[in-house]
Amino acid sequence: MVASAFLPELWTEILIPVCAVVGIVFSLFQWFIVSRVRVSADQGPSSSSSGGSNNGKNGYGDYLIEEEEGVNEQSVVAKCAEIQTAISEGATSFLFTEYRYVGVFMVIFAAIIFVFLGSVEGFSTENKPCTYDETKTCKPALATAAFSTVAFILGAVTSVLSGFLGMKIATYANARTTLEARKGVGKAFIVAFRSGAVMGFLLAASGLLVLYVTINVFKIYYGEDWEGLFEAITGYGLGGSSMALFGRVGGGIYTKAADVGADLVGKIERNIPEDDPRNPAVIADNVGDNVGDIAGMGSDLFGSYAEASCAALVVASISSFGINHDFTAMCYPLLISSMGILVCLITTLFATDFFEIKAVKEIEPALKNQLIISTVIMTVGIAIVSYVGLPSSFTIFNFGAQKVVKNWQLFLCVCVGLWAGLIIGFVTEYYTSNAYSPVQDVADSCRTGAATNVIFGLALGYKSVIIPIFAIAVSIFVSFSFAAMYGVAVAALGMLSTIATGLAIDAYGPISDNAGGIAEMAGMSHRIRERTDALDAAGNTTAAIGKGFAIGSAALVSLALFGAFVSRAGVHTVDVLTPKVIIGLLVGAMLPYWFSAMTMKSVGSAALKMVEEVRRQFNTIPGLMEGTAKPDYATCVKISTDASIKEMIPPGCLVMLTPLIVGFFFGVETLSGVLAGSLVSGVQIAISASNTGGAWDNAKKYIEAGVSEHAKSLGPKGSEPHKAAVIGDTIGDPLKDTSGPSLNILIKLMAVESLVFAPFFATHGGILFKYL
Repeated sequence: MVASAFLPELWTEILIPVCAVVGIVFSLFQWFIVSRVRVSADQGPSSSSSGGSNNGKNGYGDYLIEEEEGVNEQSVVAKCAEIQTAISEGATSFLFTEYRYVGVFMVIFAAIIFVFLGSVEGFSTENKPCTYDETKTCKPALATAAFSTVAFILGAVTSVLSGFLGMKIATYANARTTLEARKGVGKAFIVAFRSGAVMGFLLAASGLLVLYVTINVFKIYYGEDWEGLFEAITGYGLGGSSMALFGRVGGGIYTKAADVGADLVGKIERNIPEDDPRNPAVIADNVGDNVGDIAGMGSDLFGSYAEASCAALVVASISSFGINHDFTAMCYPLLISSMGILVCLITTLFATDFFEIKAVKEIEPALKNQLIISTVIMTVGIAIVSYVGLPSSFTIFNFGAQKVVKNWQLFLCVCVGLWAGLIIGFVTEYYTSNAYSPVQDVADSCRTGAATNVIFGLALGYKSVIIPIFAIAVSIFVSFSFAAMYGVAVAALGMLSTIATGLAIDAYGPISDNAGGIAEMAGMSHRIRERTDALDAAGNTTAAIGKGFAIGSAALVSLALFGAFVSRAGVHTVDVLTPKVIIGLLVGAMLPYWFSAMTMKSVGSAALKMVEEVRRQFNTIPGLMEGTAKPDYATCVKISTDASIKEMIPPGCLVMLTPLIVGFFFGVETLSGVLAGSLVSGVQIAISASNTGGAWDNAKKYIEAGVSEHAKSLGPKGSEPHKAAVIGDTIGDPLKDTSGPSLNILIKLMAVESLVFAPFFATHGGILFKYL
């Protein structure tokens, strides 16, 4: 008999929901503080105060720039409120349209799950012998079908809500950040960061709470059949990721069509600044930041978290934790996430309360410190959870055998994932921040035109893959050596354990970007625009770091799901020398290219329409360039909305249908090859695409800011090197914000879908090979 965990079951049942509730309460508290910044013209200058407790800190108590320059403060606030409303309404309208289409898909796919899984035993309602212990009886396949369908819908709804609430918070905070920038960069930073934290904690805590409640409700029916219970729970991960795919692709197409259209005509042809209110695509561009970078990214990271938890729970259910019904040890993945919420809460206070931002140069270090502090404290947290939540020795299912593992080995598995995430984050920062030589070299290449800029940018992206891949490879080797596929799953959870901080840093970027846009459109002082640009530049780098985390965790999550899939499908080895597997490998490696081609072309064709519309308005609306006439923003918003809704369906179908077609016609061995192939090529393309796009964007910002002598020699805005940099930036837009981030969903989603349908494929799959 294997020893049980030190932490009693009752304490586990209390601790997990309490930590989740603490996370939700903390996010609401941060929202309350942000809400005290008023965005209404009837308030005086004091209306922008965020509370007296911080007087003298982070720029609190500074005079307003408008007071110094004699600008009417009331009209500035009113203008900001008006622009914020337009952005919020545009984003809400798009998401509701998107969710209507996605809702239809959700219902159809839920029916497919029920029919396919129910047919495994001919829709029998009789109990069956358990797969891994035939002396016991387990619930029928029909029950797994029904509960998997419910879990899928719960995951999908949670994912959609995560994205929607994130967007609402971002559009609530953007104008408040702009208004606070009048008092100092520190104050604006605090508002943007607190707003990001609202989203981070709300998503991390609600994801954990819904998963925990679902497990406990399902347990009422399943009782002692933990194998069936955690098989059904995998539907939660599938629901989360399938919604994230549509959110990322749809939002990515929307935002980049508007961005490319606004930049090409506005900056290059008309030589007007970014976010100039005369540009007809400017509102669509700012709406896009919220629906793509915020809503899409929120759903994406929620999907990663749900899948990593599901992969770990499936493997654990057929290991000694599940066999001996040790609930505390079984909930080890949820205990890691619970500890992560508490650690991130402490870490957030370092940015908002313990230290103050006094100058622009302190912004980026403050954000980077968030990653370092959360990683260091989380290492201690994992040690505590591993000591109290695990028996000193236990067995883990390893492709048909049980492997003996010690609790300190599992601690190392989680830590290796956690620290690999930090390494990937910092390597990404090195290759995408304009403080370092790689981006400065890309900017320098703009002297000779756009072609050399593109060559340097592509080379940078390919080179940036090297260290992250080694970090992922070491994580996989160490975690698999210690604890087989369970080790890989908890390594992925380690990388995602500080998800609340990661999301806060990530959401901060688009909020700052929007704040800069609002400052420009409201005609605020150039000094306010300089402050918001400084916030935005730091946000750009942190967004790239966030994408690095998402891709790295996706690789580990996908491999863990792959391991759970082959275990459930009854495949003991995947032999690459067999024709069935090698054809799968080749097709799988091709899929990320096919998917990227679809998403890039979608952005290109939507941008084409946008460019034509923006040109038409500049040519046909009298007084538009002079600023005496208003552009037709609504037409540009409609172009982006229509294009993204129409274009998100084919890439989504490619990802969702591939596992079903391959598994049904060619069987589990070929599907194993497809999953392995897509993982190997997808990770490389995703990292290089994200970093290439990020580097081009920051090379452009490096020239625009003109801080160093080198940057001044390339500028100013409107110079030939600057125009070459803008072209590079527009090429990189769909790479870093559409294709790159969507690829990590592709590799995860195909793996989790295969896991959910594994019993069906094992029973009815491979019909072509059966008759050949």
